[in-house]
Amino acid sequence: MLVRVRAQPRARRNAVLGVFPGIDGPRLRVAVAAAPEDGRANRAVCALLAEALGVAVSAVQVTAGATSRDKILAVAGDAALLGPRLERLA
Repeated sequence: MLVRVRAQPRARRNAVLGVFPGIDGPRLRVAVAAAPEDGRANRAVCALLAEALGVAVSAVQVTAGATSRDKILAVAGDAALLGPRLERLA
């Protein structure tokens, strides 16, 4: 499953903030305390999404937008189970 994300690095705390209306469709807005240096923010975004969806951290990878706030993450798992969990986050 692919998830479009809008990341906010250097936030006070890690949190899923809801849905952000993007140009190419809605994105899940997430805030992470990590700085966008050496991939730290990307790893924090993956860890936050993995925890929120109840999957292993290794099941979430950045597939596009590694150096951008707008990212596409691939989440490995059963789409029938992940879909409702993702809707709850929005």
